[in-house]
Amino acid sequence: MSGQLTMYSTSWCGYCHRLAGQLDRAGIEFSVVDIEADPDAAALVEEVNQGNRTVPTVRVLPGDGAAEVVMTNPSLAEVKHALGLS
Repeated sequence: MSGQLTMYSTSWCGYCHRLAGQLDRAGIEFSVVDIEADPDAAALVEEVNQGNRTVPTVRVLPGDGAAEVVMTNPSLAEVKHALGLS
């Protein structure tokens, strides 16, 4: 993988579970941060979502020096594109 992927989530979010399963099946490594357990993560999610705690919020730090990408409820294709895998 050419970048680092973090998914901000909650334990009860169905969309988060779906995306995590898709990432697993695609062999894409990622870390999960529970925004209900991490106030700093919750603040970041609120900042990028106009004050809302919308999850999944995905943060991609490309390995090629490009700017980070933050997406809300992205598709697997969008994540792959941000990682340079498509």
